[in-house]
Amino acid sequence: MKRSYVPVGLLLAVLMLNIIFTQYMVHQYFYQNYTNTIIAAVINVILFPIALLIYKKGVNVND
Repeated sequence: MKRSYVPVGLLLAVLMLNIIFTQYMVHQYFYQNYTNTIIAAVINVILFPIALLIYKKGVNVND
């Protein structure tokens, strides 16, 4: 059975986006830009189900 590394790459990309938006959120909170803080937090929350979908598709391919 061949292993697919595409889901792994996509998960790494989502993880990198989570790290970037978390850093952005902390930075904006420090400078009291609360609107940007909330936007970055919402993007982080949206990225989590996307990561779950990518993970579930990747696991089903390898079964």
